[in-house]
Order: sequence, then C-alpha cells, then structure tokens
Amino acid sequence: MTEDRRDKQKKKVIAIAGPTASGKTKLAIDIAKSVDGEVISADSRLVYKGFNIATAKPTIEEMQGIPHYMIDIVEPEYDFSVADFKDRAKVLIDKITAQGKVPIVAGGTGLYFRILLENFELPKIECNPNLRTELEKISNEELYNELKQKDPVYAEKVHPNNKVRLVRVLEVIRTLNKPFSEAIGLKEPEYDVEWIFPKIESREDLYDRINRRVDMMIDMGVVEETKQLLERHGRIKNLVCTIGYQEIIKYLDGVCSLEDAIEELKMNTRRYAKRQLTWFRRTKELGVNI
Repeated sequence: MTEDRRDKQKKKVIAIAGPTASGKTKLAIDIAKSVDGEVISADSRLVYKGFNIATAKPTIEEMQGIPHYMIDIVEPEYDFSVADFKDRAKVLIDKITAQGKVPIVAGGTGLYFRILLENFELPKIECNPNLRTELEKISNEELYNELKQKDPVYAEKVHPNNKVRLVRVLEVIRTLNKPFSEAIGLKEPEYDVEWIFPKIESREDLYDRINRRVDMMIDMGVVEETKQLLERHGRIKNLVCTIGYQEIIKYLDGVCSLEDAIEELKMNTRRYAKRQLTWFRRTKELGVNI
C-alpha cells in the first residue's frame, strides 16, 4: 500500500523507445497531441547543431507545433555525456510537468533511457586516454571474454559486439579493480514510466525502411551537408564517428565511390538498428513494462 502511494506521487513520463527508422518521431507527435505532451529527445546525435540530414533530425514542419527539447543544443565539438543528458532532461521533466503537460521521452539511445528512467548511475573515474587506446585496439571477442571473466553478471547485459560499451565498462573495471555491477549505482526510479515501442512488422521491414531512408538522405543533400560540416568544424570526433557522415567522408576522401559509400551507410545503419533491437529486447527481459 505504501509503495502504491509512493508510485502515485511520482511524475508521469511516457517513454517511446526503438531502433532507427521505426517511426518514433511520428508516434511521439501523435501521442503528444492526444495527451497534451511535449517531447524530450533521447538521441545522442540530435543534440548537435548542424547534424541534420544524416541523423534524420525532425524539421519544424514535422514537429507539427509540438515542443521538442534536447535538439540542436550544443556545438559538435562538445562531448555531450549521458550525465549531461540526465541533468538537462530532469529539469525539462519538472518544467513540462509543472505546466500541466506530459513529458514524452523519445529516441533510440538506450543508455539515455536507462540513466534517466531507471535512475542508473555511472561510476565516476578519472579519464585515462592510454587505457582507452589500449582497450580500443583489442577485438570485441577478447573484450567480451574479459568482461565475462571479471563480471559475468554485467556481461549478460552487454551485447558482445557493442565495442563502445565494452570499452567503457572495462575502463571502470580495470580502474576500480572491481566488477562493474558492484560499481554502478541503481536507485529507486524517480518517475512513473509508461513504455511504448513502435510496432515493427519484421526485421526485413525495418531494414527496408532504413535502405529507403538512406536513399532519401542522399537526395536531400547529405553529401553537401558533410562537406559543410568538415569546412566548419574539421575532422572532429563527433563528426567522423557518426553513421551517415563517416561513410560520406570516405567518399569525399576518394577512398570509395559514392555507390560504395551508400551501401556501407545502409549496412552500418542496419547493424546499428540490430544492436538497438537487442538492447530494447534485453530491457524488456530485465523487467521494464512495455
């Protein structure tokens, strides 16, 4: 009974989570209209100014008058962290709720959802560039085997091919000399969350949507956008490591033809979507009510 009363006091948040090209943007807008809501983007690339076509950033017209937050808020040189996201999103949830509206967190960056809505806290460690470089040179298989050996509990929650996550987790394990599952902080969730996943008919249908979206990006001018970003910012990490730009940069460098760059972009996006599907499936398995 006490727990029920506590849950009722929590702020209501709708979470719309899913892979790229699954229709999250339209779904979030449709739901926002029906519940008088406002949208908080949970996408790690939409925060960057100028990252438009390659990230499928929603246009003013596509937003249909629904307020959207966490889009175009920092320059690409800034390394926007999950902690930055959590701090800003919490302020926005308070603001939207205080106005009598419903906060809708929508996007595809799984860690953003977890750190905000499950109140997951990352361990704080000093930056060690040498250690990160050392780990990045190791194969995914070796990294995952090390994680299974040092923290079998957390290894169950990380995809074997998610190198970025493997590197970050092993950084913590090696630095603190203890399992990541012991180092993380899991507090009582702050919000009453209603989870909604866009319906995906099949993986083949999703991949077809991705392929068509990439073709549309080319038609919309992603090659020219990449040129302009390179001229304005140079080869900064957030540009050369973003799917959509990294493949076009290879074409601009003369490493491959435009046709090959397009095919690589489609393949990389499909692989990313597959990782997202795995993450959200495991989120459901871990007890999130979808």
